[in-house]
Amino acid sequence: MTTATTILAEAEATTPRPGWRARRAAENDDTRKTNWWATALIAVCSLTVLIPLYLAVAVALKTPEQLAAGNGFEWPNPIRWENFADAWARTAFPQALLNTALITVGAVVFTLLTSSVVAYALARNSHRPFFKGVFFYFLAALFIPFPIIMLPLVKQTSLLGLDNQVGMIVLYTIFGISLNVFIYSAYIRSIPIELEEAARVDGASTWRVFWQIVFPLLTPMNATVGILTCVWAWNDFIMPLVVLTDPSARTIPLAQYVFQGQYNTDYTTAFASYLMAMAPLLIVYIFSQRWVISGVTRGSIK
Repeated sequence: MTTATTILAEAEATTPRPGWRARRAAENDDTRKTNWWATALIAVCSLTVLIPLYLAVAVALKTPEQLAAGNGFEWPNPIRWENFADAWARTAFPQALLNTALITVGAVVFTLLTSSVVAYALARNSHRPFFKGVFFYFLAALFIPFPIIMLPLVKQTSLLGLDNQVGMIVLYTIFGISLNVFIYSAYIRSIPIELEEAARVDGASTWRVFWQIVFPLLTPMNATVGILTCVWAWNDFIMPLVVLTDPSARTIPLAQYVFQGQYNTDYTTAFASYLMAMAPLLIVYIFSQRWVISGVTRGSIK
């Protein structure tokens, strides 16, 4: 009896307990270990964003005397909130905000509608020489610098009466189509063609197939293209500077240009205007980050 008990005890001691293999696998799993080199690199890269952001906030809350007396990194005491009111008045911020929002929303909507259609036509007909040539034509347009076509563009928009907000929407849609077609085409080729063939068997036209089957599947790419177009149209300075002729149609970057003087610059008010211009995009991201992150994740899995 004693021998049997001893054998059972030894068997229990050598038998793996439940969860033992899982804990052992977790200890040997490299994905659970902290990569300190990558963590340090991410921390350093984050400082390149956080330090300028802190400097912008600190300067925007200072008086000109406080800014001249220090090195810029000291937290202001007392805080001067009037800089934001001065920037609001001197830049005619409500009108500039309305113009920028109108151009940005219009550019995003028309870009998503046109670039996706063009990319679908090129992706599904890439075996044809004409469509293949058009695709490479769009790719070649990516390598043309904007300053080369800037002066002819100004003359052409003036002749066509497009030196206004509508013209800016058209230009952003056209100039963005090269990169957007490149982004859309690769994703459309990964969508099974059997889905479209099944819809055509049921009598659906090509137009209906795209809008009811293909376009809803482009949600990840729509999010990517929409974000790129939104940031570009909101922050662009060169194109509105050379195209817009009516002072009442100027965008926020153009309105902020008034702080650049010949001999000096009102840095405190200027930085306050920069934060005001950045705030709408941050608000949009806060409310839409769920769709942005899910779109990027679905795109990577696809």
